[in-house]
Amino acid sequence: MKHTMTGLLVLCCFVFQLSGMAAGGDASFDLTATEKDFSLYFPAYLANGFFTTSTSLRGTDATLSFMVGVMDYTPGDVSRPAALPSWAEVDYFDGARWLNSTPVTASAFRNYRQTLRMYDGLLHTQYDFASGGRSTRVEVTTLVSEDATHLGLISLSLTPDFTSTVRLRFTLRPYPAPAHRFAVARLTAPELEKSIADAGESLRLTDPTAVDQKGRAGALARPPDPTAPDRAAMWYPGYVQNLAFGGSEAQRILWITGRAVDGPQIAEAAAISLPPGVTPSAVKLQQSPQVVSLEIALAAERGRTYTFTKYVAASGENWGGLKDAALNWAEGARKQGYDSLLAKHQAAWHALWKSDIQVEGDPEVQRVIHSDLFSLLENSTVNTGWGMSGCGLTPCYMGHQFWDNDAWDFPVLVLLQPQRAKSLEMFRYRTLAPAEARARERHYIGAMYPWESDPLKGTDVTPYIAVGFAEREIHVNADIAIANWEYYLTTGDEAWLRDYGYRVLRETADFWASRANYNREKDRYEILHVTSPDEAYNDVPNDAFTNAVAQKALRCAVAAAGVLGQTPNPKWSEVAQRMYIPFSVKEQRHLDFDETVPHNKKTWMGSSISWLAYPPLDLAMSKEIRRNDFNFATKSLSELTPDANDMVPVMLGIEAAELGDGATAYKWMKFSMGGFLKPPFNMRSETAKNNAIYNLSISAGFLENFIYGFTGLRFTDQGLSSVYPPVLPPGWKRVTLRGITVHNQWFDFIVSRDEAGKVHLEKRPAAP
Repeated sequence: MKHTMTGLLVLCCFVFQLSGMAAGGDASFDLTATEKDFSLYFPAYLANGFFTTSTSLRGTDATLSFMVGVMDYTPGDVSRPAALPSWAEVDYFDGARWLNSTPVTASAFRNYRQTLRMYDGLLHTQYDFASGGRSTRVEVTTLVSEDATHLGLISLSLTPDFTSTVRLRFTLRPYPAPAHRFAVARLTAPELEKSIADAGESLRLTDPTAVDQKGRAGALARPPDPTAPDRAAMWYPGYVQNLAFGGSEAQRILWITGRAVDGPQIAEAAAISLPPGVTPSAVKLQQSPQVVSLEIALAAERGRTYTFTKYVAASGENWGGLKDAALNWAEGARKQGYDSLLAKHQAAWHALWKSDIQVEGDPEVQRVIHSDLFSLLENSTVNTGWGMSGCGLTPCYMGHQFWDNDAWDFPVLVLLQPQRAKSLEMFRYRTLAPAEARARERHYIGAMYPWESDPLKGTDVTPYIAVGFAEREIHVNADIAIANWEYYLTTGDEAWLRDYGYRVLRETADFWASRANYNREKDRYEILHVTSPDEAYNDVPNDAFTNAVAQKALRCAVAAAGVLGQTPNPKWSEVAQRMYIPFSVKEQRHLDFDETVPHNKKTWMGSSISWLAYPPLDLAMSKEIRRNDFNFATKSLSELTPDANDMVPVMLGIEAAELGDGATAYKWMKFSMGGFLKPPFNMRSETAKNNAIYNLSISAGFLENFIYGFTGLRFTDQGLSSVYPPVLPPGWKRVTLRGITVHNQWFDFIVSRDEAGKVHLEKRPAAP
């Protein structure tokens, strides 16, 4: 497997002073935690699409870290991301207490401030560490390099108010094996519930998001603390087995190698640099299977600042090499130095922000836009075959790939960062073979992609409690096809379409042609036994969204064949032309699914009918029908949803904009800024009341309000076109889509009002 890499990836630990705010004083790029967040702190993470580290209140703790494609394949379990050895830990002993062993309280951590600086792609933490009558000013800066993608940095700066010998400890710490293992690949919901109970976990028995193959509510564990993910007992990280480790006191290096259970090998290495002119009084290497550490003692003087830099390189057998490569990168980074590495990392992030979404007149909204876009950028790669997992590089939803990759994340990235969007669909091309095998096993033709794909192998890794989704939530196959066609429409890259995209379009179209059933009596094609996107309806005929996206995917395949001069399968057009989309003539609106199925369940979506208007599909209908669909969806959300999944409200905002109602579009957009944003770094949860966090689909859906909702832009056969009149919420001056890429040209799209109050959309060459 080959991956394009720009530069080296080094993990560096360093502390430095940052002056001013990002982007010329733009506070919308900064998210800050203070003492008020000590009791309710949802960790963020820093990433570059390849590997991560999590944040911590102290900024110096051993935290979770993951690497793309490094999955644990323990038999009986489903695959899950294997936690790398924690590399961000740096500890400090002031003569009385160790920093990382001291509880985080306002008395011990004074003048606390931690800022996620999204414009620069780094975390800066500062506080006064008070201990036994002593105080040390602490500053920590952490980053995962966007320029040298095997690298990350942690810098620690200490200014004591005393003179004494102090010690520092730099570690690579293997993450412990899971406290429990469940046979998630084969346990039914009751069996899994019992297994969790037997493991001593508290249960939550009524979450409608966990259902078994018969639609019954399954058991999920309560979060063990207020900020842990829901279903933490199921979403535990996988394990990297320690293979070898070592270090050198003289060279001030550490290294460790490991292998995920039945999965890929990894390597990490750290190189430590000391403050200029400082000679340590002692350097001690300690190594064991539990931790590899370098402890340094020095005589510290009152009022003097000491800055230590830890450079850490991470890699794996599927990405760049093992021990020797990691050591070379870490030592090379130390030789290159902090200033150079930081400048290149910042320049890479600043280049990414040249494509941006800007709102004039609402600073709160602008900050949320930047936090959501930051999440998408740090979880994506350029010109690779890696997709985006539902919750990014985290253990939530076990790191699996869903339709989020294609239907939610892709439409945002394809206009702002098309080379990152390309990677998402190259993942689907890379994993086409297992999708074809899956179709054959079920006696279909073409390719049948899994509902939950393993990010490395592309195989089906859906937990058994959701086996119904694995077999019947098949709209993912159309979502993938539509994204492939939209990549071509946006880029005009006919060579890519010929070599990669068309094969995915062709094979998924063949799947739909074989999966649809012809109803001779009614002269129409139907798709039976499907799971609706509103997943409580998990075995229904003619789900409207599934049928509609299948119809569009078939038409995309026909259009792609035309571009390439290929002869399409005639059945593609036949099935698309006669595809049944459930509709009530009496109510003049679409139905969620076949009229024989009652629509009366309390679910976390209420209705998925609003998705007929989601931008990649945008099913043609009159304004009256669209209004009736919208009214039914909002009514269902109010009456049938005790805790709404935000994938519906973000779409209601877009649909309101399509109806020309800027005020209502604003209302639903603001709804998505409520309890879904977890403090202090706007980590997204599925619902306002749950902790199913790091949800990238909702981040993307929120951003789609600005790209496709307020602007009225859509993909058409002519490329990106204005299809609906633009709208602006009351009080806003303008919305600017900056640095939109269409056919290798950069444009700015500006929605604004003229002096008469009329809203206009203007397209102009991108500002430099």
